[in-house]
Amino acid sequence: MTGLVSAPAGVCPSAEVCETHLGVVVLVGDRAFKVKKPVRTAFCDFSTPALRRAAVERELRLNRRLAPDVYLGTAELRGSHCAEPVLVMRRMPGDRRLSGLVAAGADVTEGLRRLARDLASFHAGAERSDAITADGGLPAVRARWTANLTEIDPFRGDPLDGATLDATADLAGRFLAGRDAMFARRAAAGRVVDGHGDLTAADVFLLDDGPRMLDCLDFDPHLRHVDGLDDAAFLAMDVERLGQPRAAERFLAAYAEFAGDPAPQALAHHFIAYRALVRAKVACLRHAQDPAVGADTEAARLLRLSLEHLRRAAPRLVLVGGMPGTGKSTLAGALADRTGAVLLSSDRTRKEIAGIDPLTPAGAAFGKGLYTADRTAVVYAELLRRAAVLLAEGESVVLDASWSSATARRDAGAAATAAAADLVELMCTVPPEVADERLRRRRGSASDATPEIATALRATADPWPSATGIPTAGSPDSSVARALAAWERAAVRHVTAPDRAGSPADGPPTGLD
Repeated sequence: MTGLVSAPAGVCPSAEVCETHLGVVVLVGDRAFKVKKPVRTAFCDFSTPALRRAAVERELRLNRRLAPDVYLGTAELRGSHCAEPVLVMRRMPGDRRLSGLVAAGADVTEGLRRLARDLASFHAGAERSDAITADGGLPAVRARWTANLTEIDPFRGDPLDGATLDATADLAGRFLAGRDAMFARRAAAGRVVDGHGDLTAADVFLLDDGPRMLDCLDFDPHLRHVDGLDDAAFLAMDVERLGQPRAAERFLAAYAEFAGDPAPQALAHHFIAYRALVRAKVACLRHAQDPAVGADTEAARLLRLSLEHLRRAAPRLVLVGGMPGTGKSTLAGALADRTGAVLLSSDRTRKEIAGIDPLTPAGAAFGKGLYTADRTAVVYAELLRRAAVLLAEGESVVLDASWSSATARRDAGAAATAAAADLVELMCTVPPEVADERLRRRRGSASDATPEIATALRATADPWPSATGIPTAGSPDSSVARALAAWERAAVRHVTAPDRAGSPADGPPTGLD
């Protein structure tokens, strides 16, 4: 569609005007007419009619990939001395805008599920190339974090808390520092696409015949070349920001289902955190332009949202240990279920290495049979090898073993450091008589421990002063709650103290420099 914008003689329909810092949209009847402002910024140049025409045509082409029935064509607004390029669009019903529906508390479950399906389908057919993949790879993601943290830093103290900024930078860097394998695998699988790039709830409309996604990022292709999960995470962040975090979670789960994407939850949290930081930066800029608009509160809230998701993204290596019969396997399983971590068991790994079924008894005297010192060292080495692979993929790992050896625990700490993961040490405790009674009643377990073996192990175990003690004689819920508290504390360790807000947080280098 190309032509002139005009109205029938004698007809002057009412119009609504919406304005941004880059353009103006005029809503008339069932049409929307969009023009670019003659501006030049650090990221775009619309200063001449030719440049604006190219921008309008580019916006039409890119957005037709997602909503061809909305982006109708281009036209010209002609005056005596100029012909201004215009993007002609079908007008969307304002009451079906996703941002308004979410903010009003409407049930958007089905609409978001359909949107997840459409987005996954779009990503499946989206353009891919080596250059596009590079724009969504680890170095590019790190560079975007660095740029945005640098641009937001002048707002330290007003309106942003400096300690929160430092913690955000530290946790973002720690995540990226150990995830080379994960990003390489996703690149090889074709997960980086020429996507939407700016999928906010304000640009999505839930219509009866399906959702429409509008206004993709058209001025910088490098910012539009993203991991598909990153594209989806932007909308999830926005839905959570507007007050429906459960709807955001369901949307991402549906996207992963339709996209066939086995990405760890940690990666989704990381991408949500990045998008929240970008929105916090935009809110800071609005605050600087006009403090009266109240964007300072929004900026601070978005920065906290970013930090919250970075804490949830932080990979953990969790050692759940203790003597036989103390309930460590029960606690380890419950903790893995509650956190989504991968559970690895020394008892099962030991039998697997030996080539026997985990439930096949292989009891022997203390330090004999499958339980010699050399065999045990092989089991712990294999546990840590498998954990390292999972941590590099962004997964958290719970290791269920006795961890009675200080040497084994030091090796685990080194593995966590190498993977830029947080080490969580939990030691289950009960009175010896309670543990022995549990062992006597135990049936159908991969463990071959007996009260006699437990007594011998208690006599030879190294002290474990760095572990958080988890009493397991009482309610299982109480034990799990203590373990979850230790899990949460792990990522908080990297928060800079308020009186040192101007200096880098303690811990290893962030990797963002």
